[in-house]
Amino acid sequence: HFGHGLGHGVGLAVHEKPGFGKQSRMVLEENMVVTVEPGIYLPGFGGVRLENMVRVTATGCEVLTGTDRFYPW
Repeated sequence: HFGHGLGHGVGLAVHEKPGFGKQSRMVLEENMVVTVEPGIYLPGFGGVRLENMVRVTATGCEVLTGTDRFYPW
């Protein structure tokens, strides 16, 4: 139920290369800004996709998205 890539690069445009997902051999490098946007789609019901923007750091990542990770509903 996850039929798309996991994310993509961000630069001057919102959707830029590299795109990445389960087939990607892409190596993320420090200071790259990418999205991480998992989603799930259930046939006959609907779906949801949540997107976070992150900067790759030497030790992991810094989440740049300015919203809370947990929603009140």
